[in-house]
Order: sequence, then structure tokens, then C-alpha cells
Amino acid sequence: MKNLFANVRGDITGGITAGVVALPLALALGVASGVGPMAGMYGAIAVGFFAALFGGTPSQISGPTGPMVVVLAGLFASLSGNVELIFTAVLLAGLFQILFGFLGIGNYIRLVPYPVISGFMSGIGAIIIILQIGRLLGHEPPGGTLGALGYIPTALADINFATLALGIGTLVIAYKWPASLGKYVPGALAALIIGTNVSLFITNVPILGDIPTGLPSLHLPTFESSTLLLVLEAAFILAILGAIDSLLTSLVADNMTRTRHDSSKELIGQGIGNTVAGLIGGIAGAGATMRTVVNIRSGGKERLSGMVHALVLLAVVLGLSPLASAIPHAVLAGILVKVGLDIVDWSYLKRAHSGPRWDFALMLLVLGLTVFVDLITAVGVGVVLAALAYVRQIAQLQIEELKKIPDTLNDPKENALLEKAQGKVSIFSFGGPLSFGAAADLGHHVREWVKPGSRVLILDFSRVPTMDVSASMAVETVTSDAKSSGRQLMVCGASDKIKEVLGNVNASSAEILTYPTLLEALESAVSIIEDSGKKSPKHDDSSTLSHA
Repeated sequence: MKNLFANVRGDITGGITAGVVALPLALALGVASGVGPMAGMYGAIAVGFFAALFGGTPSQISGPTGPMVVVLAGLFASLSGNVELIFTAVLLAGLFQILFGFLGIGNYIRLVPYPVISGFMSGIGAIIIILQIGRLLGHEPPGGTLGALGYIPTALADINFATLALGIGTLVIAYKWPASLGKYVPGALAALIIGTNVSLFITNVPILGDIPTGLPSLHLPTFESSTLLLVLEAAFILAILGAIDSLLTSLVADNMTRTRHDSSKELIGQGIGNTVAGLIGGIAGAGATMRTVVNIRSGGKERLSGMVHALVLLAVVLGLSPLASAIPHAVLAGILVKVGLDIVDWSYLKRAHSGPRWDFALMLLVLGLTVFVDLITAVGVGVVLAALAYVRQIAQLQIEELKKIPDTLNDPKENALLEKAQGKVSIFSFGGPLSFGAAADLGHHVREWVKPGSRVLILDFSRVPTMDVSASMAVETVTSDAKSSGRQLMVCGASDKIKEVLGNVNASSAEILTYPTLLEALESAVSIIEDSGKKSPKHDDSSTLSHA
């Protein structure tokens, strides 16, 4: 912790500012989760403090976020409001994240394609907005996205115009609050204060009501056989989403501070924070982009800023929670609608029509699955489809490269030998890693593009760094085809790794002649053609494929 006090003044200023910004969001997200406003505060305190203390992004501010709350709200509905099981899921999510950190999973999360990230973030923003429509209209909608959507017609039939005006007014203030005043009072906090004060003069407006004060109580994990799988699934989703959310925020912090975060350490810190949150009755959290940006712009650079932010919220919980009891649900709903709108990836949506259609279609698919199915399905399907599309693209490039059968070669000696072969040698050159994507069509294309009258086929692996089992089996098919058509198959330029894969997997490896270079393979091919197959050519025994 050598840098803990390296920027004390800036960290205290940034931490206090971030704490003020976090206050209305923690309350609103706690209510949105179904567990209550104090669960949002306790989660913000626990995750905010311990993720800052043990995490790998010094300037990051952590706390309840939209993606985590969406999962918790769904779990709350599925568990019929059993808060002890929800806190158990939060604790387990923290333990999963600690495990992710030790396993280095954070390095793989960065490989999730942008259209997938954009789709599920926009989907989460849409879910948050959908869940608040009923509250803006003066009702308490059922949990879950589909339930909230189905309830909208009922709410529209009986609109409480006072709550609707209050919520829209809160949203307008949050968006239009002057930047000059925002230096002293953030827009979300101003909207909360103004909206709450206005509501004091309006009757029949639902409010939060009594909020407990003081330190939280201990919530030990509880397990029930009937709900164990549901809790474990929710915990795993929370862990994955929290990891993605946090590491994306870490990248934003890196760009602003010109530093580089430690993804494994960050996941461990987030995991410790969520574990503690589950123990004290808080909701799950993650790195929060807006609060992190506010912290950095206010002077926060080191982990002390995140700890100060959490202590500011603790002070509110210990002494000021009675003031929060008068906050209307409509005001928090207005603030949450802004949160949802901010999460939607408008920048990509505006430019999507000018980019690749497949990427835009993938984003829309992930968005739809996020809203109407669930988050884990959306991300899983998105990643698999993106990976398959990438493999197909690379396979097409490999096959196109394979079709380029040269009539002339750059090396004079090689070219002279090729001319001497009089069109009886076909050379197939591979470029890049040879994987299962190209393997399916490999044998077919070699068979289709081989020169008529060829006596020798040469597979040039000099530009192939790796090969998988599927590609090796495809080479076996090429070997069988060559043997049945009376042609000799040769492999040249293969590395030791390539030869090991071919030798271990390919049952026809004994039929393949191998040479270190294309020149040597051509010399042997010309010899075969001249001898009309009567003599067995010599080849480099050190390069002969053998089974391990």
C-alpha cells in the first residue's frame, strides 16, 4: 500500500465527491433490486471500501451497478423475496470472483467482442427503464422484465399524474443540471433533493418509508436444496457480469490516468468486497464507470479515494438515514431512468448502420436475448456466434490461400525444378494457424484444385505455426486421396510441433514424405517423376513422421 497516501488531498476531494454522487444511486439501485435502500447503501460501502483497498485499479470507485441489480431483481422475484438467499448469492458471487482472480480469468474477459458487450449493456439499460415505468406511473410493478412489461397496460389505465410529473421532473433536472453547479452539487443529488422537497407538498405519493439506521447485522449464508441451483446460477452470473463491468471500467480509468490496471488483482478485490457485502446484508456491486470518472476528474488517483467514498456513505448510514425515508419512489425511478439511458450504447447505435451488418445483427440479437431471456444466455450465445463467425472468416482466408497454386516460384532454383516437373507437381501453401475452421473443406479443395496429371502433391507448412487435430485428420484424408489416385504426398517446412501433431494423430503418416524445405521436396518430386515411381526416393529421416 505504498501509494495509499501519495495523493491525499486529491483522493479525499475525489472520494467525497464520488460518495455524494453514489448516495442517490445506492438508494435507487437498492430499491430496484427488491432488497431495499439500505441493502444498496451497505453494498456500496462494502464493495466500495474493500475493492479499493485490495483491487488492481487504484482510481476505481465500486458499488451497486445496473447490470448487477438486474440480476438481483430477477433473483428476488424467483425466490419470493427471501433476502437471506439473495445475500448468500452475493457472497458466493464474491467467492467466484476471488477464484477468477487467482485463475487469471480477467485476461479472457477482455476477449469478449465489442458487439456482444454493446448488446448486453444496452439490454441492461432497457431492462432498468422497463422496470421503472410502473413506478413512474404511481404503481409497484411485479418483478422481472416480462412481468413489468405485462403490467404497463394496467398502470396506464390508472396513472398517478403527480408521481409521473415528479419522476419526469427529476429526470429533467438530472440531465439539465448546469455543469457550473455540478462542480459543487452533482446533478443526480440535486434531482434527489429537489424532487424530495417538492414531494412534501404533494399528497398520495409513495415514499421509501422508515429506513433502519446504525451498523448492519451479520447475515451468514443459508442453503436450501430446492433453491440451491438457482442461487448458484445467479451467483455465477453476478460474478461474470461484475467482472466484465469492473474490467471495462478499469480500461476507462487506464485511459484517463495513463496507467495500467492489474485485472487479476482487481477481480480479487471485487470478490472480497462482494463477499463482505453478502455478509452484512448488502447487494452486489462492481466498478462503476460514472463514479470512477467523477473521482478522477475531482482529483482522485489512488485507492484512498475509493475508501473515502465508502466512509462518506457510512457516515450517511450512521446518522442521516431518517432523512432518506421521505424520498419518493418516483424520484428514484427518474434517477434510475437516467442510469438506464446512460448505459445504452448510443454511440454505437448511431454508427452501427455504417459498420459490418453482421456485427450490428449480433448486437441486436444479444440485446433482445438480454431483455427477453436472460443475461447469461445472451452473453453465451453472443460469444459463441462471434467466435464461429471469426473462425469462418479465418477459414475462408486459409482456403483462398490454398487455392493459389503457383505456376512460378520466387526462388530461381525452386522455379527451375517446378518447370522441370512439367506440370506434374501441385504445391499447396498454407498461411497462418491451421484449425478446424478450414479442416472441413481442406480435403475437398485439394481434390478439386489439384492439377490434372499431377504425380506429386506438396503441402507447404512453412508459414503454419500451429495445427489442431481436425486439420491433421484433414491431411489424413488428403493422404488417402493421393494414395488412391496414385500420387505421392509430401510435406515440407513443418515445425517440430506440426510434425508431432501429424505423427500422433494421422494414421496415414507413414505414407507422407517430409522435407525441411520446399527446395528439397521439389528435388525429390522431380526424381520421382523422372524415375516414374520405379525407385523409392531418399528423404530426410530426421523429419519422418512417427507415432508417439
